[in-house]
Amino acid sequence: MAVTTQVRTYTVKEGLLDEWVRRWREEIVPLRLEFGFSLGGAWIERERHHFLWEISYAGPETFAERNRQYWDSPKREAMALDPDDYLVSTEVREVTRVY
Repeated sequence: MAVTTQVRTYTVKEGLLDEWVRRWREEIVPLRLEFGFSLGGAWIERERHHFLWEISYAGPETFAERNRQYWDSPKREAMALDPDDYLVSTEVREVTRVY
């Protein structure tokens, strides 16, 4: 199975970075893991209000298919967490590990 890895950079609305990180850790991480994703880490760049994280998936579906299942799941809907309430912009890069 091929591993797909994304590095995601989010610009978080001013004043909401700590709340975003808390909700990401407490709500998003457990559900992502439940759906078979692995997380390589997360970082903040406080001066620019950036939140960066690495997410990978190696399974029978493609990353996009599994990601769609995550977003369509009743548990994700019940989370009542709309990224638009926190994020100004998102940048997603699909990367290949070389080391």
